[in-house]
Amino acid sequence: MDEHGVARWAASGAMALTGLPDRALGPPAGLVEGVERLASACPGLDPLALLGERAALMGLWRRGTTSCGGSCRLFPARDGWLAVSLPRAEDVELVPAWLELGETPRAGPATWAVVGRAVAVRDPAELLARAALLGLPVSRLGDAGDAPALVPQRLGDAPARPARDLVVVDLSGLWAGPLCGDLLAGAGATVVKVESTGRPDGARRGPAAFFDLLNWRKRSVALELPGDEGTRRLHGLIGRADVVIEASRPRALAHFGVSARDMVRAGGPQVWISITGHGRVGAAGDRVAFGDDAAV
Repeated sequence: MDEHGVARWAASGAMALTGLPDRALGPPAGLVEGVERLASACPGLDPLALLGERAALMGLWRRGTTSCGGSCRLFPARDGWLAVSLPRAEDVELVPAWLELGETPRAGPATWAVVGRAVAVRDPAELLARAALLGLPVSRLGDAGDAPALVPQRLGDAPARPARDLVVVDLSGLWAGPLCGDLLAGAGATVVKVESTGRPDGARRGPAAFFDLLNWRKRSVALELPGDEGTRRLHGLIGRADVVIEASRPRALAHFGVSARDMVRAGGPQVWISITGHGRVGAAGDRVAFGDDAAV
């Protein structure tokens, strides 16, 4: 990395987020160049600042084999390493079934200690298969490899239109999807954030300033899902949208009768943005993932 890249990396705040906490700071190879290359199509966008602002608002810092937010950890397995995320109470409750334990460990450090001891002596392939079956976000280091970050599919042709004429329905939560919606809102699009009353955006459990940063330019709709009336309104919103953003497994949307392919082909949204951890096709499409574990 050249001096310009190092300076940009440091100024963004991302320098404080990478590496081991007790080692000298060192630049991750290609990070700055890669991020800036991906953002080159969006003039005026500072991609490194976007990476740093979340950390600044939430007080995040580098923690080595623990993710900055603390909900994901890297563990040495019998062959390689596993990234295990336990961000939700239901994830912790599934640990005994995943590891075939007799009882549930206490939440917190005790849970992580149990996971670490079990993973160290188990076959990672077996643990990955059980995690996928139970819906636990677990990945093996190196599996992401050189998988493409973007997999476009063309289902038809539509004329280009300015962002100010677009209606975007944002079904996503947490960070990546809402960030996409915020960027489109900043470009002039009308963005409608849709949440379930029973399961609102998980980012609401964090700092309010972070949630507001990503969603202040959007309109907001809360639907009673599952439920017939909520499902009917969901279909109506999607049918009137030009762009849909979602970060769900295909089977989760299918539960509400929502199929990206069918709705696009029926003349609904012209663009469907699907953010996944492992893809949309086959068994990979059924795997639960968060950014920390999917990135390895």
